[in-house]
Amino acid sequence: MPIAATLKEQLDRYAIVYEAQHHHYSPTSSARTAEVAHVPGHQLAKAVVLKRNDDSYLMMVLPADHRVQLGQLHQLLGEPVGLATETELQNIFTDCDPGALVPVGSAYKLETLVDRRLLGEAEVFIESGDHQNLLKLSGNEFRRLMATAEPVDATKHL
Repeated sequence: MPIAATLKEQLDRYAIVYEAQHHHYSPTSSARTAEVAHVPGHQLAKAVVLKRNDDSYLMMVLPADHRVQLGQLHQLLGEPVGLATETELQNIFTDCDPGALVPVGSAYKLETLVDRRLLGEAEVFIESGDHQNLLKLSGNEFRRLMATAEPVDATKHL
């Protein structure tokens, strides 16, 4: 599946211009995907899905070479959050391969936070929903795609 159906609908709805880029299969971390795809880690957006105490979810979109600082996020949100389980992720991202999360929360009706660093990039790559394809977007197109996301600073470089 080159592009998850839910993501494709969102891209089409907002007329987002992108370029599909195929790469060798990489079922591991986003940082490894960046390496296999020959993409700088700071330009590959990855998704981390978090679960609130009320059992709702939110997505954090951050560079592949960063990790979420949960303590900072707790302070920003005013509540504790934890990582969603693999089963929960499969129930949300039904049209994606396991572990190939699309970093466009709005397409999946998820409140989304985005790391400010990504919003400043000239080009951003996103997972397409499988382990062999990325989508390359200009910085402007990525910012349009993230228009409803809240910019935050709650990550740390690996």
